[in-house]
Amino acid sequence: MLKKLLPATLLTLTTALTLGAVPAAHAAQAAPATSSAASVSDSRVSTAFTLPGGKVYPEGIATDPRDHTVYVGSYADGTVYRARPGQRTAEVFLPAGTDGRHTANGLRVDARGRLWVTDSTSGVAVYDTASGRRLAHFEVAGTGGLFVNDLTITPDGTAYLTDSMRSVIYRVTPAQLAAGSGALLPAYDLKGHLTPSPAGSFALNGIVSDPAGRFLLAVDMTAGDLHRIDLRTGAISRVALQGGDLKHADGLDLAPDGTLRVAHNITNTLTRWHVSPDGTRARLTRTITDPSLQIPTTLSHTPGRTLVVRSQFDKGGPMGPGTPTAFTIASVRGL
Repeated sequence: MLKKLLPATLLTLTTALTLGAVPAAHAAQAAPATSSAASVSDSRVSTAFTLPGGKVYPEGIATDPRDHTVYVGSYADGTVYRARPGQRTAEVFLPAGTDGRHTANGLRVDARGRLWVTDSTSGVAVYDTASGRRLAHFEVAGTGGLFVNDLTITPDGTAYLTDSMRSVIYRVTPAQLAAGSGALLPAYDLKGHLTPSPAGSFALNGIVSDPAGRFLLAVDMTAGDLHRIDLRTGAISRVALQGGDLKHADGLDLAPDGTLRVAHNITNTLTRWHVSPDGTRARLTRTITDPSLQIPTTLSHTPGRTLVVRSQFDKGGPMGPGTPTAFTIASVRGL
């Protein structure tokens, strides 16, 4: 049944990524404007490591906070790659189809070294990074279209996951994780809060959590809005953005100091924002637009550099025909 869902999922992703797309010559103008925008020459974009394979089409990335090992997921077949510090070529950590997984979208490594991997067609699985053994899995309940996309983990070990088709956020508690399996059920419904978008597209995408565990931030990539979910009251509000918007925003990374880094896919753009301590406001502080980012989907920041997924979705992937070059992860300094 999951194999039958995959073509429809690819179509939905294509529609979402290309919604409002502009010709390449105008990509820079489509990016949020800021006086601190970086030119290609000073953006300091290089290659961190290569992913083996001819049709990887990577989507998600996560860094283990304990030893800085990096994990990357393939949207094309669900392979999960691993790159240890200093490695120039990643290795296969979880082969394609492991545990029936068809895609690998959002990835996160929690404080205890467990790797969470979403499959857009079904739900999320949790793996031991030492052995590769699956520790738990959770699947979306009910019938109908779904697209489990990105996830974040709060300090108490609770995971929150976005569904881009249903416009909801699922939750997995530590108690559910200990049980090992169960249904993914909505914790927050954002349908009434998102700006209406054209039929056949989706909006809800990247998600991050406040390091203190007070709120979530989830992006509406179509409208360019950022939404705040209060974890104590359940209140959902729109973050006041100053200096730009979050159109085409895909992956998010929120640092403890309130710095929010964002990958805007079809405009080959990265932005940096300063989020207020209460999460109600965000100010754009830097923009980097560079075609060498090759449709950036997600990113992971560590001191000194930001790792960015070069998806190449427009080169024979879900965004259209073409021939990709080698699949790599970019290293960006100065973001």
